[in-house]
Amino acid sequence: MNIDVCAIGLDVGGTKIAGGLVMRETGEVLHRLVIPTGAARGGQAVLDDCLALAAGLLAEGQGQGYAVQGIGVGVAELVDLAGRVTSAHTIDWRDLPVQDSFARIAPALLESDARAPALAEGMYGAGQPYRIFCYVTVGTGISSCLVQDGRPFAGARGNALVLATMPLSTVCTTCGTALHPVLEEFASGPALIARYNQQGGHAVKRGEAVLAAVEVGDPLAVEIVGSAGDALGSSVAFLVNVLDPEAVIVGGGLGMAGGLYWERFVASTRQHIYADNTRTLPILPARLGVDAGLVGAAAAVFQWIGIGRDVD
Repeated sequence: MNIDVCAIGLDVGGTKIAGGLVMRETGEVLHRLVIPTGAARGGQAVLDDCLALAAGLLAEGQGQGYAVQGIGVGVAELVDLAGRVTSAHTIDWRDLPVQDSFARIAPALLESDARAPALAEGMYGAGQPYRIFCYVTVGTGISSCLVQDGRPFAGARGNALVLATMPLSTVCTTCGTALHPVLEEFASGPALIARYNQQGGHAVKRGEAVLAAVEVGDPLAVEIVGSAGDALGSSVAFLVNVLDPEAVIVGGGLGMAGGLYWERFVASTRQHIYADNTRTLPILPARLGVDAGLVGAAAAVFQWIGIGRDVD
């Protein structure tokens, strides 16, 4: 008798925690649960909720007769090569035994929420045809990941994902003003909201409202969204010029929103690519949508066990 093999994937973000049972063969999410994060309660409270969610999913999977191989946890922080959280921008897990706590439930590993969806797109999504591709996430934040031969590149310390949080320090050649623009403060979802509200648009609380204003011809929204797409394209082109991938795959809520943001982003990327034979590379929306993070967390378990890593 064939037993369906699956893993538990958790996508732990600043707003919500999405968990699911994911089929190894297809990447299908068999059972999905979403709860609020409540990061302001502290890291331990968030961890307790995640552990309870994982335990419930394990019981569900076993009750359905699935072979659950382990738990993968993608978190919106920097994660080193040993599975330790090394930053606390959203959820402070730095001094907690996070991976060990999950391992008491089932074999477990911790991964960055930038690498997890990149792996998912490589195994099950738009990255499948490519040996080397760059995955870019654009939503609340902006990050990137190089995937080569099916393996997300983590770097020497696990930090090879920072695309948009460092300032590009320069001096205006016209007036001499020192400038320190930060892409994430200009082109991310929260940046669209802040720029629109600060420049006199009617007060909005969600990036979708700024995108909707573009569709009805609001000139301020058109300028803000278009310039954000231009800025993102310039940075992604820099990434392409350095890494020379076969394709760029873009996920995240804003990255997959389409419309003017996408059009200006793609045009700007191609404009800023140096090599003629690279300029036409595929630039594609991610295929797995909002499930990419939890699917990728589970996929990390499949890959981890598949290469024979010790899971005790």
